[in-house]
Amino acid sequence: MKVIVVGAGVGGLATALMLQRRGIHAEVYEQSATVRELGVGINTLPPSIGELTELGLLPELDKIAIRTRKLIYYNRLGQQVWDELRGMDAGHRSPQFSIHRGRLQKVLYDALLDRLGPNAVRTGLSLAGFLQDEGGVTVHFTDSVKGDAGLTVRGDVLICADGIHSVARRQFYPDEGPPKWNGVLIWRGATEWPMWLDGRTMAIGGGMGAKFVLYPIAEGNDGRQLMNWAVCIKMADGALTPPPKESWSRRAPLSLVLPYAKRFAIPGCDIHSLVESTPEAFEYPMCDRDPLPRWTFGRVTLLGDAAHPMYPVGSNGASQAILDARMLADALAHAEHPGEALWAYERDRLPKTAEVVRLNRKGGPERVIDEVEKLAPGGFSSIDAVLSRAERQAIVGGYAGTAGFATEARRFAERAARSSTAAQ
Repeated sequence: MKVIVVGAGVGGLATALMLQRRGIHAEVYEQSATVRELGVGINTLPPSIGELTELGLLPELDKIAIRTRKLIYYNRLGQQVWDELRGMDAGHRSPQFSIHRGRLQKVLYDALLDRLGPNAVRTGLSLAGFLQDEGGVTVHFTDSVKGDAGLTVRGDVLICADGIHSVARRQFYPDEGPPKWNGVLIWRGATEWPMWLDGRTMAIGGGMGAKFVLYPIAEGNDGRQLMNWAVCIKMADGALTPPPKESWSRRAPLSLVLPYAKRFAIPGCDIHSLVESTPEAFEYPMCDRDPLPRWTFGRVTLLGDAAHPMYPVGSNGASQAILDARMLADALAHAEHPGEALWAYERDRLPKTAEVVRLNRKGGPERVIDEVEKLAPGGFSSIDAVLSRAERQAIVGGYAGTAGFATEARRFAERAARSSTAAQ
């Protein structure tokens, strides 16, 4: 079997590696001229890291990332709403990593070239279209550098992991339109900074309308760490106003970000100085797309952000793409026909990811902050008087169960919390 993968992001590269491990030949095609370390910090959850561990990548990840130990939620005033252990400290068999997205991508890319050879990823080729027949799929690429005809290849299966602006998705759903914007703009950056708390903790302050995110993503120099931050502010009604055309990962002046950063407080962190000292910041609109009725059409299917782009809430974007890759690779390894494998993959992954998309629109686990700020907008003297621990556990734990990263101990605690809430 020969599988053609479009997109050399986290999902596409993970798919090719998992197929190679199962003895299936994969070729990856990427529209960018080079695979570069772009982006900023993300979190990858234990189930997805478990899959990368099976690929033998844990030692490389440990060299470039931080094993997240704890997550703390605050209101915008810096009062603690919730805290919980993460990764192996919470009882998972694999760690949670806070990591630079580009460095994660490079670990996958280097591993693929090492295992499949220097031509495993062909760059500078944009998907132009494809045709299917009973025997396979013919895929056409244009040269994205020169703009002329690039290449035509033939395979048994086409996996489109080409992101939120997926060419294949647009071919299947030509009337879908642009991604949906919720009116929130995100400014993100990273800079070397003195260690905060234990150096393995992430913080989220504020709810969906206005939020500050903080966590380290790599070790730095002289006891410092590469600290990732994000400022999220609702700027418009996304249903009425499209996102600014230039705001897809454009550079943003810090003078624009600083007035919004001043709205938040994180105990022990000088947010103003952190943002001000950052070499460059980038702006993104918080966008997703509605869940689809189907991803698979014959021998072609969607994966990752092409299939289920979601808000960056709950540390789930890259994690869900890696879980897609595992399920798809298993299905192709065991099915008698490629079409059967793609349908099995879709039946498993589509409903799960659709629910995560819907929950993320409501704030995901961070909705607990929204609920507290709604009830106590001016702050509180006792969090339990605002929202009981059982009620907070139900919000945070319910999301973990749906997204697939609740431990058995946590599930037991969630059931107890729900029973307590019902009894009240």
